[in-house]
Amino acid sequence: MIDNFSIALTHGLLLIAAWRLVHRDDLDVEAPPEPDEAPGGFSKQSSDNGSRPDA
Repeated sequence: MIDNFSIALTHGLLLIAAWRLVHRDDLDVEAPPEPDEAPGGFSKQSSDNGSRPDA
């Protein structure tokens, strides 16, 4: 009897906690990321574009 009660109690509390988390208003709201000021990495455009003058 005690075993069934303790399992039902813990599972019930977990269910209540999950229910409250799922129904939070701020759970699905995320601020958009800030845009980069200057691109970096492979997409970075250099001033000379890596070209060499023909000699």
